[in-house]
Amino acid sequence: MSDEVASGCVRIRLDLSYDGSEFHGWAKQAGGKRTVQGEIEDALRTVTRSGGTTYELTVAGRTDAGVHARGQVAHVDLPESVWREHHEKLLKRLAGRLPKDVRVWALREAPSGFNARFSAVWRRYAYRVTDNPGGVDPLLRGHVLWHDWPLDVDAMNEAARRLLGEHDFAAYCKRREGATTIRTLQELSLERGDDGIVTATVRADAFCHNMVRSLIGALLFVGDGHRPVDWPGKVLAAGVRDSAVHVVRPHGLTLEEVGYPADELLAARNKEARNRRSLPGRAGCC
Repeated sequence: MSDEVASGCVRIRLDLSYDGSEFHGWAKQAGGKRTVQGEIEDALRTVTRSGGTTYELTVAGRTDAGVHARGQVAHVDLPESVWREHHEKLLKRLAGRLPKDVRVWALREAPSGFNARFSAVWRRYAYRVTDNPGGVDPLLRGHVLWHDWPLDVDAMNEAARRLLGEHDFAAYCKRREGATTIRTLQELSLERGDDGIVTATVRADAFCHNMVRSLIGALLFVGDGHRPVDWPGKVLAAGVRDSAVHVVRPHGLTLEEVGYPADELLAARNKEARNRRSLPGRAGCC
């Protein structure tokens, strides 16, 4: 599949962040629901004085309603004439036009072969939860989940280690027609901070729908003693969606960072990421 930039256009990388509390996710939706993509595209159209022309964004990872992002990446293809005319003041003009719950921090020409989605080699999320019996600090209530049982972080980490590597995560994903659920989970670890908040770091080459929130839901059941440490691994091995796995609420989840290879490897990664994956011995299966 070709991803060449159209003649006369230039590909621009955007680094951005947003508070997802008031958004219906990243992707534009019918019916006028407020989305991050919609807000940024509207702002771009306004500040570049493009009339009825919308320059569509491609994002590294589509986040669900209520999920936040600190290190999101997107790209947009702009006519060279538009970029030349506006690039020096575009960032400041976007800051004045965008609502306060979404910010674009950097705009720059992307290297050859760059695709915000397909060139990425990993995405890193954080999920934050507290088991403080008094609840969540009111100033953090939009970003931290309250779990009303004491959590054993060591047990959660032991369970998490058994999920690392390349697997079919169908048991932890909401299946989408035609999409594979095979992913490589590169990191899954939890740490309790001095403030008592437990932060789960989750990094993978990509994520399927609801994967992070389902993994955290399973680990919380281990942490509060409702399930043994081997239970999440058994759910994974079963390979089917398990109704006992609770999908935790979205507000505790933040996309923290997206990783890309060196510039000379971007095009190869772009091509590799588009290939449908299968596990050894399961050719053609997702």
